[in-house]
Amino acid sequence: MTCTRRELVRAGALGAVGSLLAACAGLSSEPHVATTGASVSPTPDSSTDARKPVVFYNRQPLDASGAPDVAALSWNDDTYYVGADAEQGGRLQGQMVLDYLKAHSATLDRGDDQVIGYVLAIGDLSQADSLARTRGVRQALGTAVERDGVVIADPVGVNEDGRSDLVRDATLQIADKVYTIRELASREMRSADGVPWDRETARAALDEWVAAFGDRIDVVIGNNDGMAMELFDHWAHAHEVPTFGYDGTPDAIAAVGAGLAGTVTQNSSVQAYLTLRLLRNALDGAERDRGIAQVDEQGNVLPADCYRYDPDARSYYVANMAITEFNYQEHLKETRALDVVSRQLDERSSPLRRVWLSIYCAADDYLDSTYQPLLALYDGPLNLDVDYIGGNGEDDDNVLARLTHPEEYDAYAINLIATGNAQAYLRRLA
Repeated sequence: MTCTRRELVRAGALGAVGSLLAACAGLSSEPHVATTGASVSPTPDSSTDARKPVVFYNRQPLDASGAPDVAALSWNDDTYYVGADAEQGGRLQGQMVLDYLKAHSATLDRGDDQVIGYVLAIGDLSQADSLARTRGVRQALGTAVERDGVVIADPVGVNEDGRSDLVRDATLQIADKVYTIRELASREMRSADGVPWDRETARAALDEWVAAFGDRIDVVIGNNDGMAMELFDHWAHAHEVPTFGYDGTPDAIAAVGAGLAGTVTQNSSVQAYLTLRLLRNALDGAERDRGIAQVDEQGNVLPADCYRYDPDARSYYVANMAITEFNYQEHLKETRALDVVSRQLDERSSPLRRVWLSIYCAADDYLDSTYQPLLALYDGPLNLDVDYIGGNGEDDDNVLARLTHPEEYDAYAINLIATGNAQAYLRRLA
């Protein structure tokens, strides 16, 4: 499935605007470690395209070692990455599970074996955010194992007896009872065609796990809402097994009111704004943080506790927030522009410019239902004419084939398919 060019919402069509303050909490104080690996980015020449601003978003460029690809992110002075603080989000998800177990101790051990068994649907072993979410949830649950100082994010396959060397059993005491927390099974949900985060693959995996473990499955966890909702609708809801997602998509937030145990919002509105605002500032030759940390002429500014900037990785990381039965109603209209950064820029100082923006998979639940609509809400106030280019989720060539005339655009926002493929896009601009 692919996207064709479409006009986005223009100025004045912002719809509902929301308060930012409640969504900006829980920012991790632990910085991402940025190291320069063996990756070598092509050196931009003096061409106009090579000097144009580039923002990678949602899927961070990685080098061969799995660290942020600093070479790619240093392509020129106006190249950045925008994404969520995924490890902090994973820890939030794990803490949600723990809080739920403590609050529902009377019904939590379905197998009556003193073992709280969970299954984990992993999205994409090649993507930093997916790996960080897995690491974070294992850290919070106490099942994490480190290798060379880094929490292992590999799937365990099946771990019925708790002997896997990729995770460990943890303990949880509730009142006078002590339970073992065990990752019974986990798998990367990649389809036969190579598409990650695949709902049907997750559904088939759950069928296998239910056949193998039955009532020993006490908790279901998904690296994203798409997979979590598939598992919730297919089996977990009917069997009253608490299920936890990640992304804060509209359907998942609504489902929290109908029995989904929880999800994690990525503060997607902040991410969408940062993605386009960084391009706008570069196009205007303005300070990087204008309208972000610094108030612009129209009064736009983000509260500082909603994000952090890592100068070594040239990356903005946005804070996540847990959504449960206690606060989901506050987030039912999650796809909305933030009033503190929605003021229209003056076209005399910020004239209309064209942006080429790729989406790694046009059918991705989160990008389609949340991120892309938010981008459409911000491009008008920022005087940006954005073309969406939707990929197939399988190979970057599918997207690059539609970057045949980069000279027609003033800036680029790139959502990689393979996170090690940043240089392929940059070569097209060199």
